[in-house]
Amino acid sequence: MPYKETYPSKLLQEAVDSISSLPGVGRRSALRLALHLLRQPQENVHHFTAAINALRDDVCYCRRCRMISDEDICSICADHTRDHRTICVVESVRDVMSIEATGQYHGVYHVLGGIISPIAGVGPSDLTIRELSERVKALENPASAEVILALSGDVEGETTAFYIYRQVEATGVKVTSLARGLGFGDDLEYADSLTLGRSIQNRQVFKIDT
Repeated sequence: MPYKETYPSKLLQEAVDSISSLPGVGRRSALRLALHLLRQPQENVHHFTAAINALRDDVCYCRRCRMISDEDICSICADHTRDHRTICVVESVRDVMSIEATGQYHGVYHVLGGIISPIAGVGPSDLTIRELSERVKALENPASAEVILALSGDVEGETTAFYIYRQVEATGVKVTSLARGLGFGDDLEYADSLTLGRSIQNRQVFKIDT
């Protein structure tokens, strides 16, 4: 007979239901977290819930690169010391955080919001590829700029990289990809900083296999 929790409070059950909806959190873990919150001073819990509300209501996406930001333009895009003619294209916000942690990259970013995946029903129009193409075309002398395709090395990542290359190649922009210090199918999020930093520093000109 499967184990089933019984709750002395409907409010506790609702809290467990909400917490267990988070990825990777089972109902037993959710119950422990809910009981932990219940034992905390009221002001601590109110601060916690206020931070979550602010995260959902007030955080926005940079209108230039689509990175999470507190302002219309993120701190990276607003930094005039960065190389704004080198654009690193990544799948997610987590990838930006991973690359920034290496301290080896000083350009700017473009967050796609995913990768092309027909199986998952994700096509080019679901990503910010058009915005990237427009951004490259708007550069003064794109041929002296660089687009780094920092995507995973699996089939979906390679498909996305190929599609992006086709969208920007006519501008003459230099297109590169990470050196293969990363294994096939590796996610940037899980790469160690040293390996990822070296992959950025030793990036290669993007080539299409024929």
